[in-house]
Order: sequence, then structure tokens, then C-alpha cells
Amino acid sequence: MACATRCPRRSTCVNDTACRCDPGFTSSSGEVFTSILERCYDINECAPPSPVSCGKFAECHNTEGSYHCTCSPGYRLVSGATKFRDESENTCQDVDDCTLGKYPCHKSTYCLNIVGGFKCLCRPGWKPVFGSPNGPQNTVCEEEISFPNWTMPHETNSSNLSQFFKRVQVLHRNFSPARAQDTIQSVIKVVDELLETPGDLDTLPRSQQHYVATNLLTGLERVFRELSKALPKGPRHFSAAGGTEMSLEVMEQGGKNITLSVNQTKMLLDWDTMQESGTSVVGLVFSPGMGKLLAEAPLVLETEEQVVLHETQKGISPILLSDVVSAFVSNQNTQNLSSPVTFVFKHSMIPGPRQKVFCVFWEHGQTEYGNWATKGCWVAFTNDTSTTCQCTHLSSFAILMAYYDVQEEDPALAVITYVGLSLSLLCLLLAALTFLLCKAIQNTSTSLHLHLSLCLFLAHLLFLTAIDRTELKVLCAIIAGALHYLYLASFTWMLLEGLHLFLTARNLTVVNYSSMSRFLKTFMLPVGYGVPAVIVAISAASRPHLYGTPTRCWLRPEKGFIWGFLGPVCAILSVNLTLFLVTLWILKSKLSSLNSDVSTLQNTRMLTFKAIAQLFILGCTWCLGILQVGPATLTMAYLFTIINTLQGVFIFLVYCLLSQQVREQYRRWLQRVRKDQVEPEKYTLSSRVMPETS
Repeated sequence: MACATRCPRRSTCVNDTACRCDPGFTSSSGEVFTSILERCYDINECAPPSPVSCGKFAECHNTEGSYHCTCSPGYRLVSGATKFRDESENTCQDVDDCTLGKYPCHKSTYCLNIVGGFKCLCRPGWKPVFGSPNGPQNTVCEEEISFPNWTMPHETNSSNLSQFFKRVQVLHRNFSPARAQDTIQSVIKVVDELLETPGDLDTLPRSQQHYVATNLLTGLERVFRELSKALPKGPRHFSAAGGTEMSLEVMEQGGKNITLSVNQTKMLLDWDTMQESGTSVVGLVFSPGMGKLLAEAPLVLETEEQVVLHETQKGISPILLSDVVSAFVSNQNTQNLSSPVTFVFKHSMIPGPRQKVFCVFWEHGQTEYGNWATKGCWVAFTNDTSTTCQCTHLSSFAILMAYYDVQEEDPALAVITYVGLSLSLLCLLLAALTFLLCKAIQNTSTSLHLHLSLCLFLAHLLFLTAIDRTELKVLCAIIAGALHYLYLASFTWMLLEGLHLFLTARNLTVVNYSSMSRFLKTFMLPVGYGVPAVIVAISAASRPHLYGTPTRCWLRPEKGFIWGFLGPVCAILSVNLTLFLVTLWILKSKLSSLNSDVSTLQNTRMLTFKAIAQLFILGCTWCLGILQVGPATLTMAYLFTIINTLQGVFIFLVYCLLSQQVREQYRRWLQRVRKDQVEPEKYTLSSRVMPETS
């Protein structure tokens, strides 16, 4: 078959007289044509009355000789593909443009996903920048600046305060961002006049005055934080005739350190700690009359500070030692700053030698009327004229300092402690040497006495020399842990003493009680030193920061940590008391069955006496320590100190001086020493006589 001499572009030869347009193309005569003047044109499958249907949420796209379908903007195929042929392949579904890929809106707006698209809208309290359309991708917003609502505190009857809030309402009604600087100056003025001449505010009860002060502090912070956003960039200083002043700085993201000063107070902070996107503000406010309103306000201390203070009444009323200042920043989320803010306060008076300086802030969330608190603030440096404070938070509060009398130690108790412990250390050393060197008395019982004496000796020595070494926290924690271990070990050996007494009494009627001795010899060292080590290890691993208090290297009472010592001690005393009672019952039965065996009777009575004495020495003293409450506190403190510091004396007396074997050994040692002194004297005398004879 011969083909036509020429078929036009986008067609193929059918025979010698006809041509056919390629798929997707057609001619004015149809798909097949014979005229050499015909041309093949693209068929627009997407234009009506085309039978092509892409389905819902999709669009048809014509191409040369073909077509394809795509999902409408805001939709995509489930498979993730970009094209499909017709409605049968349509799986288009809506996508969240606000979370898909790069955030599509300006940082001053928020993205709202809608079916098939999204909108960029201004956040509540913000408005579009002039000339910025409120639409996707190109909306830019700025914060709407308004005078915050500030109303008079409820149930406060004061004509002066009422007049003050009337003037504030006038400023509220007349405010405009263009007049922000003048409005701030006016607020400074009306606050200054109120606090300079408080009038009937002075007649309000103290709690009501604290309530008013809380309202003023929080209101000023909110007003100045909001109005300062309308100020031009740079530092500003406002003041009034009565002494009220405010220092602030407005700037864009800068990343530098800021220093603000008002009257005799300075604030230093890292700008990166405070800033948020856009313009940032930081300010410091002082009013000399605020301290008078906050006089006699209660102080809520942290536990460790409560230990330092001698609390003579239910609430502590601090004395203001500096200006009361309020700090604010544009970012309201300042409860846990990454780096602390530093305040330097000048003292209004010189603290006394028994007065403690605190860095505190005004907290209005704990009580209805507010109170001073120390949480998150601490003293970085202090001397007679100034104190440097650091705080990890800022809010609606004032930073100030207060001081209070620190508890004075009873000098008589201190003397008794040092003298008693020194004498006890000497006696414990002598007792330990006796138990170690006196061969005639060495047995299981003296081994127990030896380890008990060594533990008490080391514990008392460490207590006497290092209990007050609180300068280095790590060293103090180590000392506290060592004291914890040594005193627990002492009580553990006391438990073994009680067990030994019980087993000895139980075996009085048994001729051979070697099994009891083997038991104690095998387990007394692992129990005596191992059990306290396990208790201290668990305590140190669980809460190592609770070793060491601000005034003593001992266990802190927080979170029941002190029970890591008191718990085992109470348990040991309870077990020992039970063992002693059972032992006394056994001895009573034994004494009633004895005949005229005087030596056995005397030994049994001496054993009973020593047991009771040992329980009194190591048990009763700590009970007296627990009983130091109420009106008998001072008496119990003296009894506790006297008996506890003389533990070594009692041990030496009971187990050495009252032991016939030990006294005989002392006598032999003394005779040997005298003999050694007499023999050199005889030799010297004889050597002198011999030359004379010759």
C-alpha cells in the first residue's frame, strides 16, 4: 500500500490518499483527513465538553497531546504522588499546611488551617501592621498596646486610695500609644503622692496595708510592662518629687548585659535571659513609701534557713534593711530563669553581730495579703554597708533584705560539751588500750567493749573537731556522713552488747556455751561495721545533698532524711530494751534457784548491773535528746549534754575500774613500773658505794 506523498506534522499515513492525526490531536475534518492543507491540532481534554473528570478536590491540566490531573492546593494524594489520570485514581485529601514543612506564616502571627488551605492571623491582642494585608504568608502583626485594667482592692475603706484609683481611671481612659511616656510619668507621680501622704492608709490594720501593697506592686508591674512597649528604643528614667523613680531600657534583640539603678539599689541581668521576639523591656521601680506599707509583714523561710533562726514566735516579722524595689521585664514567663538576676542593695543601717541578712521577695500567692519569702533567692555577698542578692525568678514582687536575731548558743552548755567530750575521749582511749593490752580479760565480751569504745572515740573526736566546719559544703557533707556512720556503728555495737548479754544469761544453766561465742565471733564484725555502712550508703545514694546543714555538719531534717539515723537508733533501743527485760527475767529465775554459791551470785549481779548501766549510758542519753521540748527543754538539754559527753567516762568506770581482773592487772602494771624505777636507783647507789669502799 502506497502512502500519501506528505502527511502534516503530528500525523501518520493511512494510505496513499489519507492521513491520521496522532492520539491527543485532531484536524478540522476529524481524526482522518485527505486534504493536504489540513493540520493536526492539540485536543484540550480538560475543556468542555471533554469526558475527562479528575474528581473532587482535583484539577485537570492539558498538555500537548495529553493531560493529567493534580490535587487542588491544600490537598495531596494519599500515595504522595503528584499526578494521576482520572477520577478513578483520585485519593486527594486535605493537608495541614501549618505543620507541613516550613512554617508558612510570619513569626508575629499564628497559622490557621482551613479546608484546602490556611490563613495567617494576628494573635489575640495583636493587630496587622499598617499596610499589611490580613492574608496567607504576607500578614505581619504588632501588639496592641493598651492601659491594663487596675482596680481598687476589695473591702478596703480608704478615701486616699479611692482618690488614687479615680486618677488612674482617668489615665486609663485618656491613654494612647503616642502618649505612653507622658502616661508613665503621670502614673509615677500619682503613686508617689499616694505613698508620700498615705493619709487614712496609715490607720488600716497591718494585714490590710499588706493587701494594698500587693495590689500596688502587681498593678504597677502590669502597667509599666505594657506601656513601656510603646516607648522608643533606648534607656529611660522617670522620677517624682517624693522620691519614686523608675529606670528602664527598651531595645531589640541585643544579647548584652543590662544594669539599671534606682536610688541605692542596682540590678544586673543578662539580656538573653529575658528577651522574647521583637522589642524587649526591662525595668526597675522604687518608691520610698512602699516599705512603710510592708512593715511587720510575715516571712516564710525555706527549711534550712528555719534551722538557722531562733523562732521566738509563730511568725517572724523582719526589719527592712534596704529599699523595696520591683523588677519587671516584657517576658512574663520568668519563674525559672536560665541565669540569675543580681541585685545590689545599700543598707539603711549596719546589721548587728547576732543578726542574719536575708534576700527576700514579696510573694502574694501564698496568702491573701502576701508575705516575704526566700525561695529562689540567696545572699551572694554581704558586708556592713551592702548586700548582693541573686534570684532565679521575677514576677509581681519586690526584692528586699531582712534580718533577724540568730539563736545564741548557751555558753554553759558549750563548756560542758567541750570539757565532757575531752574527758570522755581520754577515758575511751584508756578503756580501748585496756581491752587491747590486758590479756587476762580478753574474750568475746571485751572484744565488743573494744569496738564500741573505738567507734565512740572516733565519733566524739570528729564531733569535737569538725561539727562546725560548714565553710566547704563538700567537706561538711563528708563529715556529716562520717558522723552518721560512726554513731550508727556505736549503736550497732550496743545491740551486739545486748545480744551477748542475753545469750550469756540464757546459757547460765548450760555448762558449754561455745556455740554462742562462735556465733558472735563469726558475725559481730560484719554486723557491727557492715550494717551501718549499708544504711549510710543507701542514704548517701538517695539524697546526698541532705548531708550538712547551714550551721552543723549533720543530717538535714527535710523529707524525713534525719530518720536515716533516728529510725535505726529507735529500732536498736527498742530491741535492746526487750533483750534487757528478757535477760532480767532469766537472771531473776536463776538467782532464785541458786544456793550458797556466792561467787556465781556475785558474778550474776555484776553482769546485771553492767547491763543496766550500759543501757543507761547509750540509750537514755538519746531519749533525753528527743525530750527537749516544752518547758523542760533547758533541763533536758543540760541532762542530755552532761550524760552524753560523759559516755566514755561511764564505760571506763563500769568495764575497767569496777572490774576486779582489770584492777589487778592495773596493780601489776603499776608494780612493774615502780620496780623498773627502783632498780636503776639501786644500781646507782651501789656504784657510788663501791668506790668509797675501795
